Amino acid sequence: MASAILRLVREDDAEQVAAIYAPYATDTAISFAGRAPSAEEYRERIRTTTARLPWVVCERDGIVAGYAYASPHRVSPAYRWSVETSIYVHPDHHRTGVGKALYVALLDALRLLGYHRALAGVTDPNPASVGLHEAVGFERFATFDDVGYKLGAWRSVTWLVYRLGNDDYPPTEPRLPPDVLGTPEWDAALAAGQALLR
Repeated sequence: MASAILRLVREDDAEQVAAIYAPYATDTAISFAGRAPSAEEYRERIRTTTARLPWVVCERDGIVAGYAYASPHRVSPAYRWSVETSIYVHPDHHRTGVGKALYVALLDALRLLGYHRALAGVTDPNPASVGLHEAVGFERFATFDDVGYKLGAWRSVTWLVYRLGNDDYPPTEPRLPPDVLGTPEWDAALAAGQALLR
């Protein structure tokens, strides 16, 4: 098995990230996207996301095997302690520990930044994705029936929540990734995921 590392995404990963996502967008209902974004669109998404939130990739011998990132849950200020998470793994790297490793690192990074809740929506049926989320500590809390229409059918979405902490009253403001990059705590977050790769 090729050696693998977890690291923060770079703009030059955009082409590989776009290639991983494209079949999910065009050929499945896993993503509700109507089309596959271009590499340039991903470059911009990487720039804007990493200014505020973590985005982690797993690299095997120079190839991006998968990635996980967080995005704001909603725009209202009261939601700023909650994020939504997304994870996509290349099919060649399914069942190799990549998904779990990425999620453990991402969730540890979000905890370090001071977030309170991470939410994930999974299109039904997708037992592998629900199983991954539950394996890292997410809990199911709701199913939104028939909320999306794709590939000729109405699709339901199961929502899961991960309790990150930051339960102070009032809560401390979340930090930005540049505030923690290069610290021992950041390195420990990546190492926690790295240890799960096989």
